[in-house]
Amino acid sequence: MKRTTCHNQFKQDMLARKKLIGCWAALGNPLSTEILGLAGFDWLLLDGEHATNDVLSFIPQLMALKDSVSAPVVRPAWNDQVLIKRLLDIGFYNFLIPYVETVEQAKLAVSYTRYPPEGVRGVSVSHRSNAFGTITDYFTKINQNICVMVQIETQQSVDNVEAIASVEGVDGIFVGPSDLSASLGHFGDPKHPEVQKAIKRVFDVAKNKGKACGILAPIEADARQYIEMGATFVAVGNDLGLLRSSTQALADKFLK
Repeated sequence: MKRTTCHNQFKQDMLARKKLIGCWAALGNPLSTEILGLAGFDWLLLDGEHATNDVLSFIPQLMALKDSVSAPVVRPAWNDQVLIKRLLDIGFYNFLIPYVETVEQAKLAVSYTRYPPEGVRGVSVSHRSNAFGTITDYFTKINQNICVMVQIETQQSVDNVEAIASVEGVDGIFVGPSDLSASLGHFGDPKHPEVQKAIKRVFDVAKNKGKACGILAPIEADARQYIEMGATFVAVGNDLGLLRSSTQALADKFLK
């Protein structure tokens, strides 16, 4: 059966700078990811950088989200052409690229997600992303439906954020508060005024460039503050932290 579908509503909502609330999925399990998908988040980050995920563990999680309203976003381990190619082929449309510090790195990230002539993505005529060859317009429409977000995580990233945000094909700018605070000399203290100043600069630049901006903020007060500051896509929790805190709270009720 032939199909015609490549539309990425998440990218359209990102470009429109709609408020999009998400959650981190770090457990690497299709059942826990499916439960997150039932909650109604706008997007879910499937983590390949700091979680025990790989291509084979991502596929059942994508399957688990097929009936969910939550758009799957993947964070590869690195801004790597081969890693990104494989994630594209298994069905990811939305990418959060870690540790982007320069314009050149941002341009490479975009090029890795595009077929020629716009990019350097390797061509396979039949893979999971094009429903094993049954999406008839996949190769003519997929380039424009891939969403690329880049992480600002260092002083160099902040210094270059205006140029990075100007790169065509970069749809969103995302702050990694833990790495950024460490880079600025305030390890473990993202609330430090210097770190907050840097975050505000990133948000302001993104807004001025017409790009979406986001952040991970698992503490409610922080998430609401960043939304007030202009963040448009915010991860408000993660499955690992939710499981840990909930199970500990339950144990404490009976064991102390």
